[in-house]
Amino acid sequence: MRTLSRAPDTELQSAHTQNLPAPDNQPTALSGYNAYTSDLALCEAAVWAGLDAADSRLTAYGAIAGSELYALGFAANDHPPEPVFFDPQGRRTNTVDFHPAYHRIMSLAKEHGLHSLTWTTPTAEARLVRSLLFYLHYPFESGTLCPLTMTHAAIPALRETPAVAAIWEPAILAPAYDPADRPAQDKRGLTIGMGMTEKQGGSDVRANTTRAVPLGSDASGEAYAINGHKWFFSAPMSDAFLVLAQAPGGLTCFLLPRWRPDGTRNTLALQRLKNKLGDHSNASSEVEFHDAWALRLGSEGRGVATIIQMVAETRLDCLLGSAALMRQAVSQALNHCRQRMAFGKTLLEQPLMRNVLADLALEAEAALWLALRVARAFAAAQQSESEALLKRLATPIGKYWVCKRAVPLVNEAQECLGGDGYVEDFLLARLYRQAPLNGLWEGSGNIQCLDILRALHKTPAALDALLTECATAREAEPRLDRHLHALVQDLKTAPDQEYAARRTAGRMAIALQASLLIQAAPSAVAEAFVASRLDGADGRAFGTLPDGLRIAELLERAMPR
Repeated sequence: MRTLSRAPDTELQSAHTQNLPAPDNQPTALSGYNAYTSDLALCEAAVWAGLDAADSRLTAYGAIAGSELYALGFAANDHPPEPVFFDPQGRRTNTVDFHPAYHRIMSLAKEHGLHSLTWTTPTAEARLVRSLLFYLHYPFESGTLCPLTMTHAAIPALRETPAVAAIWEPAILAPAYDPADRPAQDKRGLTIGMGMTEKQGGSDVRANTTRAVPLGSDASGEAYAINGHKWFFSAPMSDAFLVLAQAPGGLTCFLLPRWRPDGTRNTLALQRLKNKLGDHSNASSEVEFHDAWALRLGSEGRGVATIIQMVAETRLDCLLGSAALMRQAVSQALNHCRQRMAFGKTLLEQPLMRNVLADLALEAEAALWLALRVARAFAAAQQSESEALLKRLATPIGKYWVCKRAVPLVNEAQECLGGDGYVEDFLLARLYRQAPLNGLWEGSGNIQCLDILRALHKTPAALDALLTECATAREAEPRLDRHLHALVQDLKTAPDQEYAARRTAGRMAIALQASLLIQAAPSAVAEAFVASRLDGADGRAFGTLPDGLRIAELLERAMPR
């Protein structure tokens, strides 16, 4: 395995700091900076959400993300996890070995509350801070966020059975990372994984064949024996997993720990680790259960209703993660283009490149505002019916659209670097391999679009909530008004709503983004978005912004400082 040094040369770092071309025309890497304070749009969005622009938690983690996480992320991905199925005596261990960089990243994240802040401080502010901490972490090392997001998202499902939550929550929410493979009661901190899908069903979890047989109840809860498999068993070194299985009363959700209460290993058997396109630092696996001991969460037959609370939380994180990935891709492209010389001037001075970069910056900022607006809806949903309705509809809208847009955006940013964008020594290659994941995980694009239709059918007031959200901006911008009018008409007249569901989802996403930018972003940003996104050009290539926009303001705003 290669060992790379990414510490910038002093002379080049000086050139980078001054935004001047490097002496050998090789740009300095964008590292050793504060990923929060250097991001003007992010700081403004934080204030809009009700946070202090100088929030010490965001400022501190921004410094960690742009320096230590940047370096650790390369090490964790250059040395992927390795399975250890058996000990030397042939006994099942089902363990996974990780590079020390992975463990250090997990420790940093847990110390700063990425897995817990929403629940340990149940306020809107804490929810939003946690969302932005996730946003800061994701592009520098996304694999570690798989177990962290599932650990965070498991709490609502656990609380369906208070007796189970009372036992497990304290160590789950503890600000400590403990990678040791031992019973949960002997550990300082716990992580939670998940197993929903099976090889014969995929997203159709009601086709699951894994079975659960009741064993009786005790102080720890209602126990069952689980037999079957999971085709995707995420973060297999976690201390417990939320799984779905067919109980006598129907599909049910369970908490399945690595160790039984008596201190013996639970009978789950890892089959292999997935050989994934990206997400190399994280382990994903296939598993079989052979009378594995588990505790029921919620009622029998209510498995989907129980675990969907976890799924909703992880879908928000998919949206935040893809938005963050887009922002970092833009930052990498801008950092390169302000230093690299071609044909007598920097790439940043070339008119066509300026169009591309400004377009990318516009897309990334719109993704940020949409992600943070959905996070605000999560924060306020319990206190506001309108926010709960918006959350229900905007979550699949945002996850579908932003996760879809991330892939072409990162690829376009690679092109800004030329061949370097395709080389693994540079961050953009890893971002590109990572970019498709959030679109696939926790429900593919089609699943999100079908969920939008389900929301519109079961809770028609959700559409009213979306239209109310856009009302102020709609009055100020005739093009948004026309866009929304056409959207509503299509919903009434389309002969096949499912056939048109992706078109509907895209139009809703653009309407929400336009509304947010019109109301909260600088006029240069809003004007450019409206001019380029509200005329039916959903499938447009980047770098096709129309004439007359304030490109210099867009570029200056997005430039990492």
